[in-house]
Amino acid sequence: MFTERQIEIILNQRELSQIKFNITKGAYYRQVSQSRNKLMALFYSIVLLRGLGILLPDDVDVMSRLSEQVAVIKDSDVFPEREEQVLDVIDKLIHQTCDM
Repeated sequence: MFTERQIEIILNQRELSQIKFNITKGAYYRQVSQSRNKLMALFYSIVLLRGLGILLPDDVDVMSRLSEQVAVIKDSDVFPEREEQVLDVIDKLIHQTCDM
């Protein structure tokens, strides 16, 4: 969905990253625009899926808790094994949620 560069740019725009980019200004702002459009599409999709009852309140709660786990990993020195376990749980829950 997002390229590695787009994720770096989103983090940079939110002042969550200290990465300095080695690209032209035009390319940077094109990536910013593409990233913004993808984020907007993602949010519209969540609203639509939630409104249609495809994405249930429990699904949103699970996503919120998973997001908190990602934040914990990001903000701490988690062992790689533990990080891998959390990512595996995230993957399983997303697949389970998408099974209709």
